[in-house]
Amino acid sequence: YLKSAEEMRELFAGLPQACDNTTAIAERCNVKIDLKTQHAPQFEPPDNSTPEDYLTKLCYEGAKERYGEITEQIKDRLDRELDVIQSKGFAGYFLIVWDFCKYAHQNNIPIGARGSGVGTIVGYCLGLCDVDPIHYDLLFERFMDPARNEMPDIDIDICQAHRGELIDYVRQKYGHVAQIITCGTMKARAVIRDICRVLGVPQGQADRLAKLVPFSLDMTLDKALETEPELKETYDQSEQTRKVIDIGRKLEGLARHASVHAAGVVIADEPLTNFVPLYKAAGSEDIVTQFDGPTVEKVGLLKMDFLGLKTLSVLERSCQLVKEIHGEDIDLEKLDHTDAKVFELFSAGMTKGVFQFESGGMQNLLMKMKPDRVEDLIAANALYRPGPMILIPDYIDRKHGAKWSLPHPIMTEVLEETYGIMTYQKQVMRICNRLGDIPLREAYTLIKAISKKKSKIIAKERGRFIEGCVSKGLTNQQAEEIFELIERFAGYGFNKSHSTRYAFVAYQTAYMKAHWPVEFMAALLTYEMDNTDKIVDYIAECLQMGIEVLAPDINESGVDFTPLYEQPAEGESHKKVIRFGLAAVKGVGGKAVEQIIAARKEVGAFKSLFHFC
Repeated sequence: YLKSAEEMRELFAGLPQACDNTTAIAERCNVKIDLKTQHAPQFEPPDNSTPEDYLTKLCYEGAKERYGEITEQIKDRLDRELDVIQSKGFAGYFLIVWDFCKYAHQNNIPIGARGSGVGTIVGYCLGLCDVDPIHYDLLFERFMDPARNEMPDIDIDICQAHRGELIDYVRQKYGHVAQIITCGTMKARAVIRDICRVLGVPQGQADRLAKLVPFSLDMTLDKALETEPELKETYDQSEQTRKVIDIGRKLEGLARHASVHAAGVVIADEPLTNFVPLYKAAGSEDIVTQFDGPTVEKVGLLKMDFLGLKTLSVLERSCQLVKEIHGEDIDLEKLDHTDAKVFELFSAGMTKGVFQFESGGMQNLLMKMKPDRVEDLIAANALYRPGPMILIPDYIDRKHGAKWSLPHPIMTEVLEETYGIMTYQKQVMRICNRLGDIPLREAYTLIKAISKKKSKIIAKERGRFIEGCVSKGLTNQQAEEIFELIERFAGYGFNKSHSTRYAFVAYQTAYMKAHWPVEFMAALLTYEMDNTDKIVDYIAECLQMGIEVLAPDINESGVDFTPLYEQPAEGESHKKVIRFGLAAVKGVGGKAVEQIIAARKEVGAFKSLFHFC
């Protein structure tokens, strides 16, 4: 606890000047934090041009490479985005992201933007992501509001195995990089357990009391008392319970412990101590901010999300194995997205290990949907969530021929891709824009207002929407009904940019599983070797795929799971085999495995236990 001045004086009775000096220093402190100035690092173009000119040059070079011919549609979209980005002074930000993505590409590190950043043609031309926003009709306005000066947020997925390498590159290039703190707070159940421990309540009683609190992300002690009669009864009858919960109400929501944000990184080209307090976590050399992510952004620093994605590491490893064993190079960003074998795998629900599509519920959805195009995977990704799940049967029925109609051709055109069902936020934005004459950026503001139930904004835009609909030939009643649909589904609508990028990654994993099953499953098992349940699950999947997983062998196993192609008997096909990795054996450390393999290289195969020892 924080000691009072009197307690501190008593503690330092022999050194009164220590307390006097502490007070004197405190009185001199007068910190004013600047919340207006942006401190993003400056990008220096190698040709000495301005960041704006260099960004434009790179984008047009990228557009030529991506599209071949730069049509009027591509030029208009590119110029519009560049105009917004440059008018707000964000050219340098895009160049910084381009720079480390270029480093990743040059060093064969799998990387790609996710979230709304996928919806910008500038990012596509710079190589930040390989999803064409024009082809998939992704909106720039969903990524960056032209009317606001907020720093755009490009989240980046990186191969998990190389995340540290990329952060080191950024640190060397810009000089000052730190990871970002995140604070775990005292939730309702946890605060009860903590207080019981301090008050000496027996563990059994503490556990029983904590379990009376219903499990929900937004649960509080007050809500628990209202919704759980047994907890309320215990609170009324037991003085000890009342004491625990009353103390808990005061502590609930306070920070309990600090940890490092899974993806957040802050970048500057001058010392970070000029702007934020820093610390090193116990037992680590990583430098971490003492401000959380939102506060880091408020003080004007550049925050980026570098999320280590295990799936990208699995894909990288499986491609390496194909190259080592078969001598074939696979470019996952240039796959044929109409591959029948891949869609057969999806339609059969054989998606164990396939990114975002391996749960039992998703497998059932796929077997009913029978996807035959990437757009179906994007929709499945967006619909398989609480709320929009109620629309899945309609999507499946309509995909397989059920009739559907909408009150206006504009709605039919906008929703044709998803068979008349509002699935993505961008569809709602398009309808508001084209049918209701609401500008796209304001349409996104309306969607956010609906999700947060801001009635004033909703009421204001309702009138404008209905007016626009009536001017296009709809009746007042039809316009009201359409707006009610928007109100009902706008809160569910998913970010299509995010869903599209992750559908691409899912397609890549399904491609490797369909065409290179042994290499893919070996890579998947290698990256799950710390998770026994997953190992058991994926070995069962291997057996179902006709792949035998052999037990670990000190003479044949490597560190990782290894694909083997045994010589077949005459008239038989190649036998598909994976050898269990030594590092996946519980209790066998990495150093021990390295020594075993080094000894094996030196003396050859081990002939006996004594020879091995």
